[in-house]
Amino acid sequence: MANQARPLRAASPAAPEWRIAAAPVDYAEAVRAMEQRVEAIREGRAGELVWLVEHPPVYTAGTSADPAELLDPRGIPVHRTGRGGRFTYHGPGQRVVYAMLDLRRRGQDVRGFVRGLEDWAILTLARFGVKGERREGRVGIWVARGNTGDQGKEDKIAAIGVRVRGWVTFHGMAINVDPDLAAFAGIVPCGVSDPRFGVTSLRALGVDATMDEVDKALKETFARAFRS
Repeated sequence: MANQARPLRAASPAAPEWRIAAAPVDYAEAVRAMEQRVEAIREGRAGELVWLVEHPPVYTAGTSADPAELLDPRGIPVHRTGRGGRFTYHGPGQRVVYAMLDLRRRGQDVRGFVRGLEDWAILTLARFGVKGERREGRVGIWVARGNTGDQGKEDKIAAIGVRVRGWVTFHGMAINVDPDLAAFAGIVPCGVSDPRFGVTSLRALGVDATMDEVDKALKETFARAFRS
């Protein structure tokens, strides 16, 4: 696994292993590490893993990405990847959650897995007093803007993009804790160009949460989201 990682705490036999990358992980290196772990899970050589990372600044293009949605990369590397979805940005201050789960143990329900990721983000955000919501036709988790005159305007706070190989999942979701939100201007995030919809973070919402606090919330809400 890329970088030395420190465990949150010992996992119970029924729970996934948890790791937190001790330093930012190159995106391509992370994908290689996930693919190796997925193969090991499929072959019974390793158990499930939840891997929490940050990346150096990078734009990633999913399998549905439209090249026209890369507006101005501004020197930020662009990586085409096999996850579902379109363009997104990863960078410092964003908690990227890679969930390598064995759906053979979890009902072989890909839509249920994606809904579990959505529930997980919503439950985690609720720990910080933020009401995250899913929206029909728009991937990810959204928060309504609270300012007068902003009715109908919403910002994405968590992105979701997954891949499944042999019923084992990888990639996952990214929660904006305190990233550089200006970097999202270089792309059409997740293909949503409607000016009513933007991107936000916990910090932009006035929540002074540390990454460790977000990680703790993720750990504590996992079982409820996935009923494990």
